[in-house]
Amino acid sequence: MREELAGKILVDVSNGVERGENGMPGTLTYPGSSLGEKLQEALPDTKVVKTLNTMLFTVMANPGSLSTPATVFVSGDHADAKATVTGLLHDLGWRHGSILDLGGIRTARGPEAMVLFVPDLIAARGLAPFAITVAS
Repeated sequence: MREELAGKILVDVSNGVERGENGMPGTLTYPGSSLGEKLQEALPDTKVVKTLNTMLFTVMANPGSLSTPATVFVSGDHADAKATVTGLLHDLGWRHGSILDLGGIRTARGPEAMVLFVPDLIAARGLAPFAITVAS
């Protein structure tokens, strides 16, 4: 598989978590790292970009469904790949000011860890669309 993905962009929208008994995210699979980093290590010739992992899946391609503009994070080691993914995010309806490039793939750790509050958020609000917003 490495050869087939060499030079390609891999968009990682997932979170490395162990599921709890209720099927919800329980603990991080890679504490002190992230699934994005592990993918980049395993596929060194592939350009891994982590994004869209801090929201309910329904928001990924419909950011306008929220009452408040959300922030979508982008992490990756390859500027050209992040630029391509940013273009794809624009195509999905994400506005320029809502896209936040955090830096290299190591920065995927923070957004990936945000999944740990999802079970409590869903318990409090139900399975309603949500995303993270960085306010300035």
